[in-house]
Amino acid sequence: MTDEQDIKVYALSTCGHCKRAKELLNECNVSYDSVEVDLLDSEERQAVLEDVKALNPRCSFPTIRIGEKVIVGYKEDEIKEALGIS
Repeated sequence: MTDEQDIKVYALSTCGHCKRAKELLNECNVSYDSVEVDLLDSEERQAVLEDVKALNPRCSFPTIRIGEKVIVGYKEDEIKEALGIS
C-alpha cells in the first residue's frame, strides 16, 4: 500500500456512499483531501463542480481521484486496487 498518491474525494455531506468511501480510506490509513461540495458557497461550488465534471461528466458522488484513476461511487474493490492493497 502506498499513501504517497494524490487522492481527492469529491463528496456530499449527506451522502452515505461518500461517508463509506472516506471511512474506507481512513481504514486504509491513507492521506487524502476531501471536499464536501454541498457545503461550499455558490461561487466556490460552481468551480469545484467544473473540476468534478472534468473527471466525471455525470457529476455524481462520490467521485474519487487516486493518482490518475477516477472512481465514481463507493466501489471498495476498485478503491483498494487503485491504492495497491487489493
